[in-house]
Amino acid sequence: MTSLTPPFRAEHVGSFLRPPAIHEARDQWRRGELSDEALREISDREIAAMVAKQAATGMRSITDGEFRRDWFHLDFMQGLGGITVEGNIESTSDSDETVHMTPPRITVTGKLTHDRPIQVADYEFLAGVTPEGCLPKVAIPSPTMAHFRGGRAGIDIESYPDLDPFFDDLAQVYRDELAALYAAGCRYVQLDDTNLAYLCDPGMRQGAIDRGDDPDELPRMYAHLINEAIKERPDDLTVGVHLCRGNFRSTHFASGGYEPVAEVLFNELDVDAYFLEYDDERSGDFAPLRFVPKGKHVVLGVITSKFPVLEPKDEIKARIDEAAQYTDLDQLCLSPQCGFSSTIHGNVMTEDEQWAKLRHVVEIADEVWG
Repeated sequence: MTSLTPPFRAEHVGSFLRPPAIHEARDQWRRGELSDEALREISDREIAAMVAKQAATGMRSITDGEFRRDWFHLDFMQGLGGITVEGNIESTSDSDETVHMTPPRITVTGKLTHDRPIQVADYEFLAGVTPEGCLPKVAIPSPTMAHFRGGRAGIDIESYPDLDPFFDDLAQVYRDELAALYAAGCRYVQLDDTNLAYLCDPGMRQGAIDRGDDPDELPRMYAHLINEAIKERPDDLTVGVHLCRGNFRSTHFASGGYEPVAEVLFNELDVDAYFLEYDDERSGDFAPLRFVPKGKHVVLGVITSKFPVLEPKDEIKARIDEAAQYTDLDQLCLSPQCGFSSTIHGNVMTEDEQWAKLRHVVEIADEVWG
């Protein structure tokens, strides 16, 4: 039997366009017209159907499409004690004008606690409908999401007059969640992190300075935070991190190549795989991959999830070859640059176009790596 050790040559980030039944059910639930139990039953049904479509593309990593969430990060973070959501962050793109929205800001209003497993029941359902030969993957927001968008001002001074205990508690609640997932059978986790990518953007870096943070020190601090959060993981739990510059209705929120964070990212962050956006010029060139050490994998997001056009295979293969000038081809994999629906709103394409994208990834990966 072929190994099921991830990441796989053909990968994806995790979220999928919500079908009409999910939109309708969540709207009814928000209005108080549908119970939690009824919403879960509908979500279960739609996830099971979507998993079958996902597997039919040839993908071997399987997610629940984040069908139970409105936002890739907020629903999870609000499951932690001490977290609230208020206001919005600033964007360096034209998202304010194009979609009239910038992402909500997470704030810490009390001591951080892990009062219950957040993803375990969702994982157990996903595992139960994942076909043989595939591996369920759980995507959760990176712990950095609790700090970057608010900085010191976003953390309650009475709960955490000093930030060291805050970071200790933050790492601990993640260790608790990962331990619960592992005990339930989960062996593949992806941390979704916008902040390390935002620190590649000159405007976002200036924003960090304005909040009193050092944008050159933050990547090192965040690498330590993530390392503390995952340090107790067993050897057979694969952890990847996805770096994202924003993905809302096919728009973005930040730009900039990986050079400002690359050395810390690849050599101080103790994850197994990096899911990197590389679908257009906003992500810079492949030169930062020269820092990738042996034994780690880079999942090249050179296929866009923002638009339905299928990139010519020869162009994608040429980009893979270009990346392989900086790190070994055997350390590379292929994926779309982000999910198809990081929020419930979804990117501008149809479900059929979404599945065509995934088949495209699988076909190219098969031709490159066999």
